[in-house]
Amino acid sequence: MFPVSHRRSAGFISDSIHANMIVMLSKRLAVGTCEIVMLNRDSSVPRRTIARQTARCACRRGQIAGTTRARPACVDARIVRSRQWCEMAPCMEGEVCSLLFNRSGWTCTRGSGRIKTVTVIY
Repeated sequence: MFPVSHRRSAGFISDSIHANMIVMLSKRLAVGTCEIVMLNRDSSVPRRTIARQTARCACRRGQIAGTTRARPACVDARIVRSRQWCEMAPCMEGEVCSLLFNRSGWTCTRGSGRIKTVTVIY
């Protein structure tokens, strides 16, 4: 079990959110599954939404947390090490995946012209 601090946080995370995160982290995930732990969206810029997502995965040996069909999933670690992001099928049905020029992420493009860019932060 994770220790619970009774000290006040510096305004970043309220005590109730902190307690909920500890409860979530103490639950066991089934092997080969992932769950979204935190999701932040920023729509302050017109026609653009910036989303940051943190996931927790319980992957098998040789796998690592990745994205399949726009959802967190366990993928072959070789894909992440080589930065061949499109091999993990990160885009939704009907979208085309393309690597960014510096392999820092990928784009998912729909026929309607909508483009979703994903950059990986370690």
